[in-house]
Amino acid sequence: MLSFRDKIVVSAFLLVIAASLVVWGGTFYNNLTTPIPKTGGEYVEGATGQPFYINPLLSQTSEADSDLTALVYGGLFKFDSDGNAVADLAESYNISDDQRTYTVKLRKDARWHDGQPVTAEDVFFTFNILQDPAYKSPLRQSWQGVDVSVVDEQTLLFSLKNPYVGFLENLTVGILPKHVWENIAPEKFALADYNLHPIGSGPFMFLDFQKDSQGSILTYHLKAFKDYYAGSPYITKLTFNFYPDEEALLVAYNKKEVMGMSSITPEKINLIKNVKSTNLHELIIPRYFSVFFNQTKSVVLAEDNVRKALDLSVDRGEIIQKVLRGKGTPLFSPFFPQMKSVVQQAQVTQNLEQASKLLDDAGWKMDTGSNLRKKNGTPLEFELVAPDWPELSQTAELLASQWQKVGAKVNIKILTVSDLQQNYIRTREYDSLLFGQAITFNPDLYSFWHSSQKRDPGLNLSLFDNSEADGILESVRQESDQAKRVDSYSKFQEIVSKEVPSVFLYGPYYLYPVATSVQGMTIKNINTPANRFIDANKWYIKTSRVLK
Repeated sequence: MLSFRDKIVVSAFLLVIAASLVVWGGTFYNNLTTPIPKTGGEYVEGATGQPFYINPLLSQTSEADSDLTALVYGGLFKFDSDGNAVADLAESYNISDDQRTYTVKLRKDARWHDGQPVTAEDVFFTFNILQDPAYKSPLRQSWQGVDVSVVDEQTLLFSLKNPYVGFLENLTVGILPKHVWENIAPEKFALADYNLHPIGSGPFMFLDFQKDSQGSILTYHLKAFKDYYAGSPYITKLTFNFYPDEEALLVAYNKKEVMGMSSITPEKINLIKNVKSTNLHELIIPRYFSVFFNQTKSVVLAEDNVRKALDLSVDRGEIIQKVLRGKGTPLFSPFFPQMKSVVQQAQVTQNLEQASKLLDDAGWKMDTGSNLRKKNGTPLEFELVAPDWPELSQTAELLASQWQKVGAKVNIKILTVSDLQQNYIRTREYDSLLFGQAITFNPDLYSFWHSSQKRDPGLNLSLFDNSEADGILESVRQESDQAKRVDSYSKFQEIVSKEVPSVFLYGPYYLYPVATSVQGMTIKNINTPANRFIDANKWYIKTSRVLK
């Protein structure tokens, strides 16, 4: 009955109605339902370096080892999203009134990847060999003065010679299965096949790996452990691809060979091509970078007013913007704003006028011809050494430029890390040192600022020596009362602020690019890079919809 033209018009009209019904139906369905995680999918992460020791007692010197170890092994405790130690393999724990005895009860549903139950004997075995110098664990030093004993199949006692408020963090180390490792001699511990074919109790278990013709590992595969005590992971397979450097890793990410990168430096952010399909996770990690002054080596830096003036001359905002592309936190002490045990120190804003007055009052007069201050013929000049990392080389140049504005001349010396460690840090042969230190969100600064740590292997890089500060650092590591810890650290900050043994600069974010298809990542604060996998069993790629 209709003409050809009318038929086309009617057909088009019907198609519009059908499309509208589909859209309406989809909208109605989405309004009534909500997406939830679904088991399945593979996550592929790109990383630099090579894994050698996927072993919680040996993995501390390599990020590749630490990352895989964090996924394969479980500890009595783990860090939560705020960086605090919480129970993991432990079901419960109790601390004695004198803070010297920790009673830990294991959960009964924990299994090794080979199906065997995790028992107190496994824990006892792990900490026994950790303390044995024959096994050469880097963690051994932190376990001096600790006795471990088995109460029953699920319960252990840890006895400390002295109270230590950070002891629960020591219990985050992964536990080894005794039945796997007990017959391996100490001299073969680092050579055992289980270092690359691990059996743990964590959310993911070893599957296989592939090497190239030179023996380097190209890919390393893990799969979900279905009997994981905290719930089987949603992602069924987790793969690491290894690359020789950050440039190759970035190319692989842009080609979508990998879905995430272990980390990326700020200057490489703009080179990410898949911006719309990338979530750049800016994780807070308690690593601070600072200029440490050696007052015993430099006569100039031994003067209080000089150090205070240098502190006042620093524009941290400029450094963070130009070096970190804004991806960092300005710092004015060793403490971060996210730390609950401290009251944050007032910010020190750049004040060139006040800095110049301090130097004038101290007798450092500006030589208009050279634009350099002098005092009794001595120039305001010192050397700044730093490792050959691009970030720190740029920071050193900016500092030299900022300090030049108040009449100080800085001679920059950039060195390889090995040269710096052996010939400068170990010997303390530097006027000033631009370097970083890593702490935790429950900080213990004894190793970094106590006077007993002024010489190698101590980490007191400013050779800071203050008896009142020493007393605070000694007492606070034994103090469990949070209010008292805050008060003690506030006093410590006042001492450091007054004496200026160091110019604190910034804490860079840990930048972790991951494809938007990977969901469920909630971690914000990490004590170490490997802690980004704390909630990996809750990550998911696939979803299904259920009624709201």
